[in-house]
Amino acid sequence: MSSKDQIIAPIREELKDFEPYFQKATKSDLPLLSNIINYILRRKGKQMRPMLVFLTAKLNGVFNERTYHAALTIELLHTATLVHDDVVDDSYQRRGFFSVNAVWKNKIAVLVGDFILAKGLLWSIDHKDYDILGHISTAVKDMSEGEILQIEKARKLDITEEVYFEIIRKKTASLLATSAAVGTCSVTTDVEIIERMRLFGEYAGMAFQIKDDLFDYQKSNLVGKPTGNDLHEKKITLPLIHALSQSDSKDKSRILKIVRKRTKSTADIREVSDFVELKGGFKYAEVVMLEYVQKSIDLLSSYPDSEVKSALINYVNYISSRVS
Repeated sequence: MSSKDQIIAPIREELKDFEPYFQKATKSDLPLLSNIINYILRRKGKQMRPMLVFLTAKLNGVFNERTYHAALTIELLHTATLVHDDVVDDSYQRRGFFSVNAVWKNKIAVLVGDFILAKGLLWSIDHKDYDILGHISTAVKDMSEGEILQIEKARKLDITEEVYFEIIRKKTASLLATSAAVGTCSVTTDVEIIERMRLFGEYAGMAFQIKDDLFDYQKSNLVGKPTGNDLHEKKITLPLIHALSQSDSKDKSRILKIVRKRTKSTADIREVSDFVELKGGFKYAEVVMLEYVQKSIDLLSSYPDSEVKSALINYVNYISSRVS
């Protein structure tokens, strides 16, 4: 049984029952909007965030209808942010298919993202899930701040480790933290338990993003070269931050000159990647990632062994060992 199978095992039936919720919540009388929603639904991802909602709920109480509501709101928020991110990043592909903005242009994509987000907020209000709505609203705020902070630092190229961790905590980890928090608050009102699970999700989310940042420097299966997407967008992530901190002013100036280029060649990307490897940036980032993995798993130590606890441990390990 694979790690992914072990994650799903305790919640397989719940995930199956969850499938119709998204379509029901995003139903529209507008044909164009319905077509776009169906397009998104046919290309949905691994549902890692609903999985986390379901597992944290099962770990801390009795699974109920509010758990489905929490998972739906999270999935709607996540989907809306993906649609918006593709616009912000000028990305024309999502999971190997054309993104919404590539097919219907930016104006439609932004409005579709707004529609999906609004549907999620309205779902919480309609079902009086005000505690869930509070967590979701905080996540929206954090994710927006994280994205803006990253854009600002991409312009100035003055990012430090401390700022980097703040960016990924808000931009990425906040959504996994919120997934764990709303899953837990769907079954208990104990604020200490909810906060523990929120931290569990946050640490897992930090590991998730560092893994993504390492992917950007890894060789493409197709061409054997680093993708360098972050570098093309002037995003300086942990591997490069550490490498620069281990360098003299001459090397720093040389590498930052490449990062500042409006257009970067394959040779430029390779040069930066080789520099990061030489300075130990990849190894350092992997060590930090595994520290967050362990911090996340440590928060489960007070729970008795169970299939759900094992699934959550597998969830965090899957994040740090995945290959895509």
